[in-house]
Amino acid sequence: MSPDVNAAQLPASFDEALHQHLIFYSRVTCVVAMALILGGVGLDAAFYPGNLPEFAAVRVLVTALIGATLWSYITPWGAKHVRGLTYFWVSLPQLMIAWMVFYTEGEASIYFVGLTFGISGLGTFLPLSVREALAFSAFTMLVYLLACMLRVGGVQHWPALVGQLIFIVFYSVIVVTISVYSGRWRRQTYALQTEVQRQKDELLAQNKALVEIKGQLLQREKMAAIGTLSAGLLHELNNPVNYSLMAINMAQTLPVASSDELLKESLVDAKEGMTRIQNIVTDLKTFAYQNPGDNSQRPFLLEQAIRSAQRLAGHELKGVAVSIEVPQDTHVLGDEPAIIGVLINLFSNAAHALAKAQREQPRIDVHVFQDGERLRVTVRDNGQGILPENIGRVFEPFFTTRDVGAGLGLGLSVSYGIVQRHGGVLAVESEAGAWTAFTFDLPRPS
Repeated sequence: MSPDVNAAQLPASFDEALHQHLIFYSRVTCVVAMALILGGVGLDAAFYPGNLPEFAAVRVLVTALIGATLWSYITPWGAKHVRGLTYFWVSLPQLMIAWMVFYTEGEASIYFVGLTFGISGLGTFLPLSVREALAFSAFTMLVYLLACMLRVGGVQHWPALVGQLIFIVFYSVIVVTISVYSGRWRRQTYALQTEVQRQKDELLAQNKALVEIKGQLLQREKMAAIGTLSAGLLHELNNPVNYSLMAINMAQTLPVASSDELLKESLVDAKEGMTRIQNIVTDLKTFAYQNPGDNSQRPFLLEQAIRSAQRLAGHELKGVAVSIEVPQDTHVLGDEPAIIGVLINLFSNAAHALAKAQREQPRIDVHVFQDGERLRVTVRDNGQGILPENIGRVFEPFFTTRDVGAGLGLGLSVSYGIVQRHGGVLAVESEAGAWTAFTFDLPRPS
């Protein structure tokens, strides 16, 4: 179509595309017509020097009228009525030439050639229909015939007039033929552009989907890599921890441990520390071994798991309003203890964010709804949110925004692996300084 048609904003219909095409080429043709009309002063000086003043005045007037039409195209009214304005201005050069023919030698005037130029030029550049091309050609022949017949003395040489009319008819046939094939070409071009735009939109949608899939695959690869590393460390860590706990338990049974308060307190501290290490190792096991036996996949009530997680995290949720919205049936299939652990982690993170944000009305909203054959869970808080530069890293192992010693950054990565082995994805959305929402889904029992 026309060069001013933006390929990224393809017109909604062929008629709209044709309208834009007409606006563009009508502007271009206006400029060309104005230049040729003014340049015709040289022809006047060569062929009819005695009529130069009045011919020049008429040329300036017609040029001004065409210029005013060109200016109107930039207005909303002109853009709306571009076709009618085009009919108006293309008739002006033909009327001007017919007047010059009438004013000079009639059928003997060389200016009839200008009429053929007008027909061929406008028919070539403007998107005229066959009917419009025929009407413009008929109008040109009519004004030429009237100019020759109404002049003083009338037609002096009929064979010359007939021959020149036939000459104009030849140009008219050319213009009509051009209009037929240019109309087909414009339709084919628009159809091709529409198809290209459709394929482009499909490619953009596919690329967007591929980017999302790539992100998920990269996340899974990172999780798998860290999981493999964790699996190799588990055996090295687990045995020494168990030996140490056994030794501490045995030491606590000795009489000297009961009689020496300092030793007793030290053993309790040591046991507490080893128990923390054992809990970390347990979390790493969940993260590293993401394919437990089928016996862990049992039906359970998700609502009950949410309530249990809320109670277990009750200490951290003091002063926080927790709203739980669930459907009537919340049966899901999975590892209930592991899902409770995921929910405890989400509650704990939300409570931490709320504490930092210091909201007057801190709240956590839990919403469960059915999504096909799965139940989707959303845990949303009105805490401090997550910064854009951190939101892509929240599931990375050992990444944390908490103070040193307040957490290892394993909770969300472990939770991601747990949800992943249930066939779902743990996702996060956030607005920094406003809210954070974690979402995951679980299968319903068939």
